[in-house]
Amino acid sequence: MSAASLLLGRIPMSDRVRGEVGGGLVSAAVAIPLAMGYGMFAFVALGQGYFAHGAFAGLLTAALVGIVCVALGDKSAHVYAPRVITTFFIGLLLYGLLRSDAPVMRSGGVGLVLAVIFTVMLLAGLFQALFGLARLGTVIKLIPQPVMSGFQNAAALILFLVQIGNVFGFDDSPSFLQALGNAAHARPLSVLVAAVAAIATWHSRRLLPKVPPVLFGLAAGTLLYCAFRATGLGAHLGSTIGTMPLWSVSLPEVPHFTELVRTPGVVALLPTIVGSALALAVIASIDALLCTKLLARPGDPRIDGDRVLLRLGAANALTAGLGGITGGLNIGPSLANREFGGRTRLSVAVNAAALLILLVLLFPIASLLPRAALSGVIMVIAIQHIDPWTVQLARRVASRTATPAMALDLAVIGVVAVLSLAVDIVVAVLLGLAIAALLFVVRMSRSVIRRLYRCAALRSRKSRPRAELDLLEKSGSTILAIELQGALFFGSAERLAGEIAAQVREPTRTVILDLRRITEIDSTGARILLEINSELNRAGKWLVLSAAHPGDAIGQQLEKAGVISEIGADNLFRDTDRAIEWAEDELLRSEGVVAAPQSEVPFAQSSIGTGLSAEHLAAVEKHLERIEYQQGQVIFREGDPANEFFVIAKGSASAHLRPADGSDVRLMSFAPGTVFGELAFLDAGKRSATVISDTALVCYVLRRKDLASLAERAPTTAMKLLGNLAGELGVRLRDANRTIHILAA
Repeated sequence: MSAASLLLGRIPMSDRVRGEVGGGLVSAAVAIPLAMGYGMFAFVALGQGYFAHGAFAGLLTAALVGIVCVALGDKSAHVYAPRVITTFFIGLLLYGLLRSDAPVMRSGGVGLVLAVIFTVMLLAGLFQALFGLARLGTVIKLIPQPVMSGFQNAAALILFLVQIGNVFGFDDSPSFLQALGNAAHARPLSVLVAAVAAIATWHSRRLLPKVPPVLFGLAAGTLLYCAFRATGLGAHLGSTIGTMPLWSVSLPEVPHFTELVRTPGVVALLPTIVGSALALAVIASIDALLCTKLLARPGDPRIDGDRVLLRLGAANALTAGLGGITGGLNIGPSLANREFGGRTRLSVAVNAAALLILLVLLFPIASLLPRAALSGVIMVIAIQHIDPWTVQLARRVASRTATPAMALDLAVIGVVAVLSLAVDIVVAVLLGLAIAALLFVVRMSRSVIRRLYRCAALRSRKSRPRAELDLLEKSGSTILAIELQGALFFGSAERLAGEIAAQVREPTRTVILDLRRITEIDSTGARILLEINSELNRAGKWLVLSAAHPGDAIGQQLEKAGVISEIGADNLFRDTDRAIEWAEDELLRSEGVVAAPQSEVPFAQSSIGTGLSAEHLAAVEKHLERIEYQQGQVIFREGDPANEFFVIAKGSASAHLRPADGSDVRLMSFAPGTVFGELAFLDAGKRSATVISDTALVCYVLRRKDLASLAERAPTTAMKLLGNLAGELGVRLRDANRTIHILAA
């Protein structure tokens, strides 16, 4: 159960409904100026005669997308409206179509341009829904941040600049370059209205924290505008959005789809329509998935990105067919909805109903809003839409503290933004996707090797007799351990194979691949693992994998690809330490150092018996007790009193930690001839770990009372025995320090 559900369970039903209605109404009030402003922005290339059409299309989008998404099962309190980045795309595409040199576009007029632009939006909605059906949400999320930041910054810049004509009070909707060139003819009071609206929006949280900034800024600018008009200063002000009879925006007429049928040669426009629709669908999908991530709170149910794309795609296709523009999740109204009590889709339904009422009954009133006030508010929103990550990168580059990767990211942002503004938005999108794919391949093709080391110095956590340690110190470098990270696919796997081939030119018996940090293995990566195994086997070498079990995600991928069956389940280990231990055992067996499995190691050949004379050995052995343990038997548990220590004569045992979470951590294993339990024995403390026999086990046990008896009868022997015990502890401490040093390096 989510945190929101728990919270709702404690709120009375009447208060809940009041909160849903309040949140829906407030978020609608916040969405209204944004939807109208973004709609005007989308159609600004058509001139002021279409300002009201754009405002109407923006409101229609906010209402219809919300209704369709709720009807298709959206249970969240997210509010829908036009988005700046998709509106930016539509506006630039419309601008390009109006100035197209294609004969069919020149002969078709504005009606054909509108037919094409609405067809693009409708088809983009279908593509977006198809992305959801094909479960491409995860793939779309892989588009690098620099590409999206480039679009976002370009959109924010254009959104800001196109408001300049309205801020200056010009009625003919000039381009921002023309507006700046005629700044001397700006209407001062119009500029003042826009400035007051912008300042009020910017400082709203400080002045009236309970009121949404957009509403406060718009109200301040509108009141000042009305005050100037009331005093007869209307000539020094700009105009309003513009009134328009509702019959002139009847739903079947606005998209002008019939123009596509009437116009000869329209087939030549298909590549433009399909390419533009695909680009718009990609941008809208990335933006939607990013917004779901930004709106998610701790404890909220996980949102299925593919379902979000499916619902939004269907809603956008329907909305475009009825005269609206592409919409998405809108962060500002969604946060306002949440702040004022909206928790479920009821608030979204209230929001959509309020927008529909405004659209049907009150749109002529809303269209009386002064353009200067609305543009002042939108300028603040545009500034707030500048990507903060880009600003941070620019500061790092300017201060010369940026890494080469940061500088490359900033360059990609600049390239995408410049192409969007100066060349063509569709080209910019497609090139951005190409850059994204190239960056993905380059970054994923980097070496997946996190760490590489030979096992002469860094050995397993298995305690061994001195003779075995000496051999491992001499020949342990023939064991090569490689820690991997990231994704193992065709590029990175080929590079791994080349690096292994270079390493095994040195004497090598076993190659251990640690897969614990591998996030993905594709079919090509698995095939290359098989090729690596075949090459090593032909050379008489072993390939061993760690952290790869059939139940694990990576293990399942390896099993499906046939890697486990080919390499052998015996060569798969839970962790790298066990893999290194196996490789060490194989090396020792090949050198004939390991004792035969059926024989017991005499106490004289143990790590603490070495160097004792026959007389001392005879004295010690009188006080030892030989004890046999079954496989899996607990020798002692963590926290037990330490009244004895153990010397293994046959078999092996391991020390384990058993945390409260139920996991099992193997600290160390002990081979024949080694000692365990001596540390707590020497300091008379409690056992620090649980020791369990790995196999049938035979131990020599020396109890505290027996050591005291030995010290009383043969003090020199006891001293030599304790000296050997201290030497054993010193060896382990040096090994531990060496391991820490190697890993830290």
